[in-house]
Amino acid sequence: MKSELKRFGRGFVYAYNGIRLAIREERNVRFHLCAAAYAYAASALAGLDAGGFALVSLAVFCVIQAELMNSAVERAVDKPDTTHWWSAGAAKDMAAGAVLMSAVGALCVGGFLFLQPERLARLWSNLTASPLNWIVLAVSLILTYLFVFRFGGAPKKESLPHDDKTE
Repeated sequence: MKSELKRFGRGFVYAYNGIRLAIREERNVRFHLCAAAYAYAASALAGLDAGGFALVSLAVFCVIQAELMNSAVERAVDKPDTTHWWSAGAAKDMAAGAVLMSAVGALCVGGFLFLQPERLARLWSNLTASPLNWIVLAVSLILTYLFVFRFGGAPKKESLPHDDKTE
């Protein structure tokens, strides 16, 4: 029983390591995390209720989950042998298509939630309420650019903690 709980707990450690690795090495994961932060900020400024925040959260986590799966597929089929190159390319394209579909779904959710005159007016009025808001927005855009395009580095060829262990 204790061994089962230990293995179960290790699964959370592996998941955390995977997310941390994706943030460090995958530009698109970082982009989607920043887009999520802006979606939550817009939700607050537009005065969304709990149901609206729940829909935004579902959309955000769906897109990030799809991006993590896409990154995993890309890693799994990277540099296939010549007999499997077409299948590997097709798998990568399909995984990228899944990310695109989830992102389009998230845009639809955002459109339904935000493209209402009273919500847009409230968002604009809250954004323009203080010059400090514009400064915060400008600084956040610079930090977003640096995080998405300058953070991280080339993928490291390190083994994950569970690569050499069998369960």
